Amino acid sequence: MSVLADQVRKLDAHLDNIIYASITNSRVHPTNEVAAELNTVLHTPRVKDLLRIIKALSATTGTRAVLPPSQLQFLLTQSNLLSDRPHEELQLSQHESDLEWLLVSKAAVQAYGVVVDTLLDQIVPLSDHIWYWDYVLSSPLSTTLYMIQTSPGKLWIWFSEVYEDSKARLQRYTSGNAVNAESEVTHTNTAVPSLAPQWRRFYAIVQSTILEKSLADVRRRMLSPVALCRAEARRKQARLKKVREMTASGLGVLIDEGFAFSGIGADDGRSDSELSLPNSQEWKGVVERTVALMDMMLHDVLDLDLSTNQMEDKVFAAVAEDALCVQAEEDDRDRPVVVAKRLHALLDEQLLSNTVRARRLVTKHGRPSRLVRYWLPATALLLSSTTILRIFVNRKEEILDWVQELGSTIRDFWFNWVIEPIRKVIGTIRHDANSEIAIMSQDSLRADRESLERMVVDFAVDKSTTATGASSISETQVAEIQAKVREGDVTPILRAYEKDLRRPFVGTVRGDLVRTLLIQVQKTKVDVEVAMSGIDSLLKSQELVFGFVGLTPGILVSVGVVRYLLGTFGGRRGYAEKRKAGRCVRVLRNIDRIFSEAAPTQTNVLTYKDHGFLIAEVHILRQLVHEILPADIEKEFSEDLNDLANLRGVQYQQRALDRIRWAYSKWLK
Repeated sequence: MSVLADQVRKLDAHLDNIIYASITNSRVHPTNEVAAELNTVLHTPRVKDLLRIIKALSATTGTRAVLPPSQLQFLLTQSNLLSDRPHEELQLSQHESDLEWLLVSKAAVQAYGVVVDTLLDQIVPLSDHIWYWDYVLSSPLSTTLYMIQTSPGKLWIWFSEVYEDSKARLQRYTSGNAVNAESEVTHTNTAVPSLAPQWRRFYAIVQSTILEKSLADVRRRMLSPVALCRAEARRKQARLKKVREMTASGLGVLIDEGFAFSGIGADDGRSDSELSLPNSQEWKGVVERTVALMDMMLHDVLDLDLSTNQMEDKVFAAVAEDALCVQAEEDDRDRPVVVAKRLHALLDEQLLSNTVRARRLVTKHGRPSRLVRYWLPATALLLSSTTILRIFVNRKEEILDWVQELGSTIRDFWFNWVIEPIRKVIGTIRHDANSEIAIMSQDSLRADRESLERMVVDFAVDKSTTATGASSISETQVAEIQAKVREGDVTPILRAYEKDLRRPFVGTVRGDLVRTLLIQVQKTKVDVEVAMSGIDSLLKSQELVFGFVGLTPGILVSVGVVRYLLGTFGGRRGYAEKRKAGRCVRVLRNIDRIFSEAAPTQTNVLTYKDHGFLIAEVHILRQLVHEILPADIEKEFSEDLNDLANLRGVQYQQRALDRIRWAYSKWLK
């Protein structure tokens, strides 16, 4: 829903209040008479048709607030108000006349929405065209590019003009010599004149035409082509700005002066039922005046020879002198027919004429077509297409191999770095024995420790005197030695080792020193395995963490690639929302600029032109935030936008703009 839709629905509801209050006014008709007359009137075929069309014209019954012009014209035709009535049908009841007035009033509201919507559609794209000329004027390179883009068209126009001028001169020359040619044929009886003089004459005519055009266009000879293009860009940009100002002024006039019922323009918090209801002649005159205002505005809004103030004065003067408004003082029951015919003519002629004129102005002064802007790269691509095709054909095998290797690489990455780590993590969670991390075998430490115990016990038994200082070792001492070995204590071996070191040669010959050294090597091996067992236990306790660490690189790469592909080829919702949020900020900047440069009237409201610009920016902002804000927030945003567009005063509107900035900054970043 837009600001225009809100305005149309509000006007439609206000018209319902006015007409139904006038139909059921108990002060004019007694209650029983009103009931009896209404019961009789509502069952007539004419009233049923009117009520059906009125329902179709109501902005509150359909999903669309504004009907298309073709459907609106069709409903007006169905109402039989466009055809001339016989004299006997002019004797209508008061209720039928009121229903006809309600029908044409609702049709006028719909036409009002169509006209305002047309002006909005015309003014919104003009900013893009004006920005294009800013880009052309931004640098000499941009101007040169524009000159290259438009040079084929300008050359074609120049050749066409030369051809037409030469053709006209040649026709005059041929017609002037026709009589002489006939007399020569009569006297000499020859029918095959020489073609060489004619070609020489045509060449001379073309040469003189080119020379005259070169002499006539002195400005082109004095300025460079780039300077001429810059002047052309400035001229077209100025015309587009004039079109935008005129359209904004017309839009502001229609918004401010259209359907200016007493009480409806001031949004003071009252409900529709509390608004003042004017008398029948007053509201009918407002409808007639609005129809005339739309007609005159469509006729003069694109008259670029006038200034905005002159256009406004001309429209208001024409409305004041309009015959339809002069007839507003008369109580004529045929006035709905006149209003309906004028509405039909407005939709059928004036609206179409205005649209065609606006399209021609944009085509003439707007940015060039896509064909003009992109013919250069398209031509380069077309000329190089054979070379590109030849490269693809000559390197077909390499390209196919590259594609296959790329696919194989992607497949291996997916299975080795994503699927396999996921499978290992799942196995770890389920305590799969095959998935446990193991640096050493589970029985290795036990076997080496038992071997060390046997070595130490055997040495202590064989060399009891050296190991323990006793001649023999009991079973209790053997068990004690085994317990100490399990704790890492090999004191008997160290005592014998220390003793043999005093006489190493003897110990070596006897073999005790070598034996103790080998037992210590086994002890070192057991110590290393104990340390490895601790590390192994630590790894097993953090096995799930290591599984996720191994899975993280593959997941990060996969997510990054998927997000890039989605952002490039589809699913650009987030990117589109960011772009729309950026455009919303620029629209708010434009609104602030309107208030900064505006010159308020004596009543402290914006002029028609500034208000038209404001309505256009609010219309764009309302459309942009539809997919950015949540539904409940959008409702509050619409209320603030209505406060911003309402003519209560410049200070009130600026406060509404500030409120929009801080209240919705979260979504408009």
